[in-house]
Amino acid sequence: MKEINNRGLACPQPVINTKRALEEINQGTVISIVDNETAFENVKRFAENAGFNITTAEKNGAYYLTITKGEGNGPVEVVAPVCETSQVVYLFTSNTLGSGAEDLGETLMISFFNSLLEKNPPRVLMLVNSGVRLAIQQSRVLEQINKLVERGTEVLACGTCLDYYKLKEQLAVGRITNMLEILDNMTGGDRVITL
Repeated sequence: MKEINNRGLACPQPVINTKRALEEINQGTVISIVDNETAFENVKRFAENAGFNITTAEKNGAYYLTITKGEGNGPVEVVAPVCETSQVVYLFTSNTLGSGAEDLGETLMISFFNSLLEKNPPRVLMLVNSGVRLAIQQSRVLEQINKLVERGTEVLACGTCLDYYKLKEQLAVGRITNMLEILDNMTGGDRVITL
């Protein structure tokens, strides 16, 4: 039996920790302890989708998920769980926030990303026009964007825009996309916020 303490961890880390613990054993029991409902639902969904036996209990303000891995369970497969704000897509049309003084806009963008790290991660960051500058090697928010990616956010940078600004070789996070995929994300039923 192995116990994993995921208290205080934001999505998707509890699922990742649970997945790793299950990968380390051929069969047996892993108890994953979480302290918020989002993590509880995500770990539970992961275990059920992977075909493991699972029982749950709540005590002392924490959720205990007892997951049993036995013969017949397949390999553990998970990329990133769906988090609370997973239906949010941000469309960045600029590398600054607001219009006016560019240095103020850069400062506001840094503040925005620092604040975004305190929330559950968005599903997608879409970068168009000069917004692609947010994902290049010299970006002042590259560290924050990488942290969002670690938590399950996908970053899509417009290929035409990267070509226009001659930045394709400097893309440091995310992947190159096209307008059709951007449009699919904008019309796919998610809440889209344009900045």
